[in-house]
Amino acid sequence: MTGADTRADGRLRLTILGGYLGSGKTTWLRHQLYHGRFGRAHILVNEAAETPVDDTLLQQHAAGMTLLAGGCACCAGQPELLKSLRHLCDHRSRVASDSARLERIVLETSGLADPGTIAAAIQADPMLVHHILLDEIIVLADAVNIIHQLGTEHLGRAQIEAADRIILTKVDAQLSGAFSAVYATLSQLNPGASITSAVKGEEIDPSVDKAVSPIPLPALGELADLAAIEPTRLKIDNSVDWAAFSVWLSALLHARGNDIVRVKGVFDTPAGFLLLQGVRNSVQAPEILPSSSTQRANEIVFIGRNFAKDDLGKSLEYFSLRTG
Repeated sequence: MTGADTRADGRLRLTILGGYLGSGKTTWLRHQLYHGRFGRAHILVNEAAETPVDDTLLQQHAAGMTLLAGGCACCAGQPELLKSLRHLCDHRSRVASDSARLERIVLETSGLADPGTIAAAIQADPMLVHHILLDEIIVLADAVNIIHQLGTEHLGRAQIEAADRIILTKVDAQLSGAFSAVYATLSQLNPGASITSAVKGEEIDPSVDKAVSPIPLPALGELADLAAIEPTRLKIDNSVDWAAFSVWLSALLHARGNDIVRVKGVFDTPAGFLLLQGVRNSVQAPEILPSSSTQRANEIVFIGRNFAKDDLGKSLEYFSLRTG
């Protein structure tokens, strides 16, 4: 992913990094950037929510950073993506020295984006097709939740089917037999993709029992009536009792984990900006963000279906009054 091969025909290489909500894209990419595995790369971060966080986590190790927030790059955010790509190509063409020229663009897509649609849009652009070569579509898949996603979401399957390389994450949380079944299912969905595994960005080599059969999945037509997944931003008042908030969030995810598929928020605390993330009914350990982090604090984004901002706000207010 680095070095001379990136400029073999003079075009700028593009890597699209996809994966469903909570699959670990930012964690994996941070690890690759820290170890210099993408060379001089400009990172495009696309977040569907209007309260982005991933750019803060990646900016320390990137040669350049562009945030594309407020719409998926495969649909509402596509014009802004294409505009940013043209700008990077134009800027690169004005740099005389090969040693200083940008080698690669890495697009970290929203968890709601279809990488195949993005690739098609770039190929259809008369300017970009001559200046950018799509090198690889990498899709991360959460080994714990991927089978549920494939069985309930059209998007989950579209992401896997578009991949050149699939990286199974969180494999340390899976038993060997269950992991082999996940591996077999992904191999059946996309037999042309290579499949590797990683834990917290570090690639590992778990044993795979090739005799294990794939897990049966429902026909896509059976999923047609599902409501769309959308981001909902909730502002948290500074006066909130954080102990009550934690209990409320845990209870909410336990009760509505199938509807609320991703949670991400930043909170201003005495220790610094605290990042809180969750996938369905599982909340990750909080992380203190770098001192240069954004000031977009005390906001939490819920990404899912079948709920509204007003309902979430009223639920938190009611819970705080009952526990206060």
